Amino acid sequence: MSEIPGDLKFLKSHEWARVEGDGKITVGISDHAQGLLGDLVYVDLPAVGDRIEAGNAVAVVESVKAASDVYAPISGTITAVNSALADKPETINEDAYGEGWIFVVEAEEPDQLNDLLEPDDYAELLEDEDH
Repeated sequence: MSEIPGDLKFLKSHEWARVEGDGKITVGISDHAQGLLGDLVYVDLPAVGDRIEAGNAVAVVESVKAASDVYAPISGTITAVNSALADKPETINEDAYGEGWIFVVEAEEPDQLNDLLEPDDYAELLEDEDH
């Protein structure tokens, strides 16, 4: 099983959210998710300035096997996107929790983070999926 960083929150759909020092939230897909998808070949990023709603699809990651929506863990406004993924989508495969981040959102309701899974709960979810 892949290591799950302790400073992240997770969605059941395998997105992660990291609260940064400035209060913004960086979002990506988990190492588990990129492993299931396989080699990523394309990432459809949202636009900076887009307003997103928690639980809605915001981006798409495509692998040779499948396309998968990336859901917003929190409502807010997109303040940055990882445009490097346009040329190197495989960065998500190589470093899902680091250089493979997908977008940054300025949260409207930071309390929504309380609805996300803690790392231990996410690990349990993955164990349940494996059985």
